Amino acid sequence: MSLAYENRKESILKLLEKDGKIYVPNIAKMLNVSSETIRRDLDRLEQEGQLKKVYGGAVVNRTLSVEPAFDQKISMNTKEKQIIGKLAASLIVDGDVIMIGNGTTALNILDYIDNRKNLTLITHSTPVMLKAMQHFNGELIFIGGKVDVKQQSTHGPLAEMELSQLKANKAFISVGGISTTDGITDYDLNEASMSRLLMQRSEESIVLADNSKIGLTTFAHICDLKHISTFVTNDDCPTGMKQALDENGISLLSPGSVNGSRQ
Repeated sequence: MSLAYENRKESILKLLEKDGKIYVPNIAKMLNVSSETIRRDLDRLEQEGQLKKVYGGAVVNRTLSVEPAFDQKISMNTKEKQIIGKLAASLIVDGDVIMIGNGTTALNILDYIDNRKNLTLITHSTPVMLKAMQHFNGELIFIGGKVDVKQQSTHGPLAEMELSQLKANKAFISVGGISTTDGITDYDLNEASMSRLLMQRSEESIVLADNSKIGLTTFAHICDLKHISTFVTNDDCPTGMKQALDENGISLLSPGSVNGSRQ
């Protein structure tokens, strides 16, 4: 008796996570279905952002590439980042204490909060601090520590000690990848550690990532999906990611969503 798609999907993803690559004939034989059925399943799973098809089968959809310098990232996917920044800013209300992590996506939030009153902004990102100094009307707190010149941010024991003394309503985190299997990840251990602490010191954890990062896993693990409150992206999510967000009680905020409701 053949398995229904959802059962096949679970088996395929478990094998893929274990072996890193799967082959159509082997999976078809194991699940007692035709190769054509497995190819259709792989097509569907690729559309959901859960794997990457290759000749004869599929591999885990993840990237371990080196993160570009901040100055390089600032000119990448600018339209998408502006969309995400505006959506994320809509979550901020008068009187909020917010934490903004390091990243060119989160930087765009500052363009859309001029009309908010009595805000307090906490950041370890030098570009966020400098931009806030130009036109941010609220209280600004910069977290000092060891300086990462390439990524233009601070980290380390001093930064962590300062953060541990503060509490915020919302943390906005730019990430390297978000996947149903590996959760929230970044390229750098220090940045991942700082992002994790920002989230721990906030009542709500809001992850920002354009749709090119959905289904990707980068080097350093930040947290599992269940630890975030809201995911903000520039476009619609693949079905598999939507399902995972819903199962973990995470709100999705995208141009196609309504008031950040779960989809």
